[in-house]
Amino acid sequence: MPSETGAVPPPTPAVPLTALLAHEKLGLRQIAGPDAAAADIHWVHTSEMTDPYPYLLGGELLLTAGVHVTAAAGTGPHLDAYVSRIVAAGGAALGFGVAPVHDTVPRALVEACDRHGLPLLEVPPQTTFSGVARAVWQLMAEARHTELRRVAQAQQGLAAAAARPDPVPALLRQLAARLDGYAALHTADGTPAQSAGAPPGEAALAALARLAGVVLHPVEPRPAPASGTDTVDATHLAAYALAGPQGLALGVATRRREPGDHTVAQVAAVLLALLTADHQGAPESARSAALVRLLLGADPHEVAPLLGADRWTVVHARVQRGSGTPPPTPAALATALGSTLVDAAPEVTTLLLPADREITAQDGWTLGVSAPAAAEALAAADAQAARALRRAAATRVPLVRHRQTGIAALVAPAEADAHARVLLAPLGESPALTETLRTWLSLHGSWDRTAAALSVHRNTVRQRVARCAALLDADLDDPDVRMELWFALKHST
Repeated sequence: MPSETGAVPPPTPAVPLTALLAHEKLGLRQIAGPDAAAADIHWVHTSEMTDPYPYLLGGELLLTAGVHVTAAAGTGPHLDAYVSRIVAAGGAALGFGVAPVHDTVPRALVEACDRHGLPLLEVPPQTTFSGVARAVWQLMAEARHTELRRVAQAQQGLAAAAARPDPVPALLRQLAARLDGYAALHTADGTPAQSAGAPPGEAALAALARLAGVVLHPVEPRPAPASGTDTVDATHLAAYALAGPQGLALGVATRRREPGDHTVAQVAAVLLALLTADHQGAPESARSAALVRLLLGADPHEVAPLLGADRWTVVHARVQRGSGTPPPTPAALATALGSTLVDAAPEVTTLLLPADREITAQDGWTLGVSAPAAAEALAAADAQAARALRRAAATRVPLVRHRQTGIAALVAPAEADAHARVLLAPLGESPALTETLRTWLSLHGSWDRTAAALSVHRNTVRQRVARCAALLDADLDDPDVRMELWFALKHST
């Protein structure tokens, strides 16, 4: 069968030509052609034909003793055509044995290899062609063993990452590290919900998003492929559709493509499919039943089990300024955190997650996280998440959690609530005064940071705090007073 230029190489690992040249027992020497570092050997073929093109598959080290190089065929034009045909067939290099037919490599052959960019090796008399082939097979076996060990270690690392409290981001980080590249979980619209590793250039990122769309959305009448590959700006791209109805795809970008990379990425795609399917929450029918019961007057704690949990965490999220164009979407955030219970309001996105779900910082978002709460206490948890978000924005950190620890935890909640109501009663029903005092105390009396957190002028903060001091008849410079007020404010909703 005639060969074709650019034929797909075999699945076995290639042998760098430099490794063969470094084999001391062979004694091979490169005498023409480009740097051997750019050449890889996929097989060895011996031929004494004047035109070996029909018998080459591409990637060969072609060995010849020059039997076909007679006095008539040893001229420049004949050898130039011979080398050009090897290059056209995809040959990787040419090895010329200097015995028993020729004492030296013909000068015209050296010039032709330099002209056509084909590495030319001189094979010394003591080295047999079968010895060269055996050395290539041994190097291939070693490379295959190394690659299998790398894949096995990568699989172990991915499995360990999938068992972490934050499995999806941990698995993406592990995959990016193993492939020395970039890995992202894409939603149905191509948006990367989560990513890890150094991102490639903008053109490669855009192409990866398009590739993810190709594997997720079929083009009628053909079904969507399970995976796809592309190369943009010398960056190798691959996308894998995750099994299941969640409409997600794994995207990978690397600067080089190793034989085992596809296997490693496929393992990651399977694990991600299992993890994200588990994170999709209760079935749609259960959510519908929960909504109907709530509308008919059922108590929240009776409905909560239908949604898959008895205790919940409330998350308030706001897009960070300068987070990029386009900004991150609530849908991408929900996918990253593993929640389908989302209220995407214009300013703040609110999410409800089971209390055992690990919540981590997300690129482009500022998050406030409540303490775990039973269904009947979700209103208080919502207030906790709102306060945590304001504190996160004021302190410019990506995530703040509401904490209830220390001495305050020793006081019964009912007693703490009663104390808070009595102490704060002079403030009346003024949310502005209460929130200003709470924020001001949480930021250690900083006028500027409190103003930034509440989006008001610093003079407004001063006036409100002064009004609070007058109504409470308290010295707000006294640390004991501040401590008691802070305790009361933490227990007020």
